[in-house]
Amino acid sequence: MRPVDPRLLRYARSTRGFLIATVGAGVVSAVLIIVQARLLSQVLVDVTANGAVWKLVVGSVVALAVVFVTRAALAWLIEVLAVRSSAKAKQELREAALDRILAQGPAGPAAQNPGEVAALLTRGIDSLDAYYARYLPQLVLAVIVPIAILATVLGQDLISAIIIAVTIPLIPMFMALIGMYTKTRVDRQWRTLASLSGHFLDLISGLPTLVIFGRAKAQADAIRAMGDRYRSSTMSVLRISFLSSFALELLASLSVALVAVSVGLRLAEGQIQYAPALFVLILAPEAFLPLRLVGQHFHAAAEGLGAATRIIADIESPLPVAGGSRRVPAQIRIEVVDVEIAYAARDRTALAPTSFVALPGSITAIVGSSGGGKSTLLAGLLGFAAPVRGEILVGPDQPLADTDLVSWRACLGWLPQNPHLISPSLDREPTIRGIIECGRIPRFSDEQLWQVLEQVGLAPQIRALTLGLDARLQADGSGVSVGQRQRLALSRALVGAPPVLLLDEPTAALDPVSEDLVSRSMRSAADAGAIVIVVAHRPAVIDLADQVVRVEAGALC
Repeated sequence: MRPVDPRLLRYARSTRGFLIATVGAGVVSAVLIIVQARLLSQVLVDVTANGAVWKLVVGSVVALAVVFVTRAALAWLIEVLAVRSSAKAKQELREAALDRILAQGPAGPAAQNPGEVAALLTRGIDSLDAYYARYLPQLVLAVIVPIAILATVLGQDLISAIIIAVTIPLIPMFMALIGMYTKTRVDRQWRTLASLSGHFLDLISGLPTLVIFGRAKAQADAIRAMGDRYRSSTMSVLRISFLSSFALELLASLSVALVAVSVGLRLAEGQIQYAPALFVLILAPEAFLPLRLVGQHFHAAAEGLGAATRIIADIESPLPVAGGSRRVPAQIRIEVVDVEIAYAARDRTALAPTSFVALPGSITAIVGSSGGGKSTLLAGLLGFAAPVRGEILVGPDQPLADTDLVSWRACLGWLPQNPHLISPSLDREPTIRGIIECGRIPRFSDEQLWQVLEQVGLAPQIRALTLGLDARLQADGSGVSVGQRQRLALSRALVGAPPVLLLDEPTAALDPVSEDLVSRSMRSAADAGAIVIVVAHRPAVIDLADQVVRVEAGALC
């Protein structure tokens, strides 16, 4: 675990300015420490050895008080900068991580390990506060202050400077050894938290089913066992933290004691003057203090650094499809040429070689057994899964791999198997208008929204609501039936008349009347010139298609 991860400087750019400001503050702090020691030793020597009265030392005492106030103000300034920099850096990391995780689509970590992703993006990034507010400023001081003090002591007493120069490196050496041991414990703590988060998320999602079958209490025992594992790993990290702090304190105290004994013996024998001896004795603890504090703050920052390392690994993970720079052709024509898709993580071929051509104004039904690769084919058309063989063309001689994926996805109307009622207002319950628009710009007119609601058969029910399009729904979909949620998500795909519609079982959980309305909306979209590709199981949708493509998964690798 590196003290400063250079990747953190790259993805959280505000860290650079904070480091520069911290280095400047560290230089000022080192100067103030030396001035403070000089003034304090001068006052003590004047009073105790020279018999100076108050009038002779009042100037030095006032200057000493100014130094104290200045150091306190400097510490406050560093704290303020750390808090602001931490907030900005966390925002930058979250944005970068979210962009990359969402860009990986249904095959990425958001779909495979949603509990771990949620834990990393919330608590994981929040734990960087200790890294910015405590550890990073102290790390800069631990580099600047000992060097400045060592140079100052060298001009006063060579033997004391040698003792400090020999003993100071022992503290970073012990810190490195402790850090290597701590890394394994922190990684274990995060793995346990990720497992606990994922299990708890699955438990909440399936709680109604577990209650129906009387298995809820058994899961409570499993959650309790995983909680005990997390508590045990956390206490193990805390135990190491306390023991390492004790070891560093003991090492620093012995080092200061060596300087004090050496100075005391030579002072008694008259080999060193009282003034430089007192000055060295006051400075010696200040040389070791920043290193001791770094050791203390390291463990508080270790959790945040561990989470940041995992988040940066997600940010740097390669995209399944990188995309290109070519614009989407004016006349879209989808051609799938012997496309085969495999997921290395699942050790299997998800889609056997498949070929078909989808033209504007046509409906293509994708059929096959469960797990046969129908959704994987749509993921390939969305640019979330890269073919291992074959290619997908979106126009004459234009592969999807060479096309700008952002502009390509802007041309798509997409309905997944399990749609969610999301809207740009993440801090409030989504409105029907927000669900359909889903943050797209320019916004759609009320006439366009009512038109798609008429197509899916929801307009009468929405008009009956007091607030109409501005009525709010629960983000988890409670309060509406599965069929209503499916049709509301379909209206989100249909609005704006996109040239390509990718629909994954749009009539699932619908009654025959609603299914007929959805089928008519698909036919209307095709008649208007759209390419409609729909995963279908039900005969009504298959009979509606202009062509039927059967897909199947390959054998296990």
